[in-house]
Amino acid sequence: MTERFDAIVIGTGQAAPALCARLDREGLKTALIERKLLGGTCVNNGCIPTKTLVASARAARMARRAAEYGVALGGAVRVDMKAVKARKDGVVGQSSEGLASWIGGMKNVTLIRGHARFTAPHAIAVNGRVLEAQKIFINTGARAFAPDLPGLKDVAYRDNVSMMEVDFVPEHLVIVGGSYIGLEFAQMYRRFGSRVTVVERAPRLISREDDDVSDEIRAILEREGVEIRTGAECMRLERRGSRIAVGLECRDGAPLAEGSHLLMAVGRRPNTDDLGLGAAGIATDERGYIEVNDECRTSVEGVWALGDVNGRGAFTHTSYNDYEIVAANLFDGDKRRISDRIQAYALFIDPPLGRAGMTGKEAARSGRRILAGKMPMTRVGRAREAGETQGFMKVLADAGSGELLGAAILGMNGDEIVHSLLDVMYARKPYTTIQRAVHIHPTVTELIPTLLGSLKPL
Repeated sequence: MTERFDAIVIGTGQAAPALCARLDREGLKTALIERKLLGGTCVNNGCIPTKTLVASARAARMARRAAEYGVALGGAVRVDMKAVKARKDGVVGQSSEGLASWIGGMKNVTLIRGHARFTAPHAIAVNGRVLEAQKIFINTGARAFAPDLPGLKDVAYRDNVSMMEVDFVPEHLVIVGGSYIGLEFAQMYRRFGSRVTVVERAPRLISREDDDVSDEIRAILEREGVEIRTGAECMRLERRGSRIAVGLECRDGAPLAEGSHLLMAVGRRPNTDDLGLGAAGIATDERGYIEVNDECRTSVEGVWALGDVNGRGAFTHTSYNDYEIVAANLFDGDKRRISDRIQAYALFIDPPLGRAGMTGKEAARSGRRILAGKMPMTRVGRAREAGETQGFMKVLADAGSGELLGAAILGMNGDEIVHSLLDVMYARKPYTTIQRAVHIHPTVTELIPTLLGSLKPL
């Protein structure tokens, strides 16, 4: 017998709980289906646990630097990874419990545990039940991708999920993948005490960034003892006793990286291959991402896709913004669009990178007349006082309108400071708006007006 609902939400990533709360408030009888963990990647094996581990790794780093600040600890710094993991698990548990309580308090929302599959455009099968609704929202996220490297099936390896279970310090962690996930783990485990080698196929780390950003990130990691191997185009893996060897063909360095443990951090793939999308006629691209329009609508009327699964953003904040766009268009008569979103994200190494808008390369290709400015963090009094002078600030603006086009803040609190520029970008105000603002001294952000005053034609 078919069970009828007003709405069905599949998956409980960042967009889904807030969406369910809105559906509940609108009085819509809603089925929320989750096959595994409430909260998806962010809560369970992404943002929350990794940033908790980053905090522990920073504490270890600062303890080792204590003498620089005139503080004597009286002995070697020891990292208790079981305690580090327990702290991480506690923070994750609080988030999971809070989410479960929130969903449980929604009077019109029924949580169903199980795997959902489309059997028709508006019909879902789960646990032998058939549910139907005129409104269906897909928020199933993405998972780690393991490329078909020679020898991969013969070695033990971890991904971002299984790394969450590590309660020891690996003797030598080899990380395949030199982008955001790989680099955060690289610095983290180096600070915990592991020897760390990062192997990246591309000629440089985080190749989407400008060369100067990529080069400085590499320098930051290498100063802490992380070994970087780039240009590794032909990788192969093999087991050597209890160790793992990664064979390389690089311009520089030995042809082999051998370690005790291996982390694969080379990308993500959408959780769409087992949803029965074909039975519903929902279109996907060649990578499996669900195709959506500017309002997150799929090719089937009455079906939306939000978050990582739609390929229009791979971050918690873009997933939540997808919810805001859907809710605004459905219930508020507010025509919000994905294309209104300014690209913004962070790399949570220490010091972090905060990015907003265009890179220098993208700005150059846009055909605009560009103003650009760049200043090292050594110019920031607050950074010198804190002993955190690595990195730089870089800003781009349109020479005609004065509107800010992009920013890269790689340095102390860069992940927070970039928002002072991002907000002005959304307001579409000229850079002089913030250049003439009086900022508090001594702060890191106070250099922003000075930086903007130094803009010159690119």
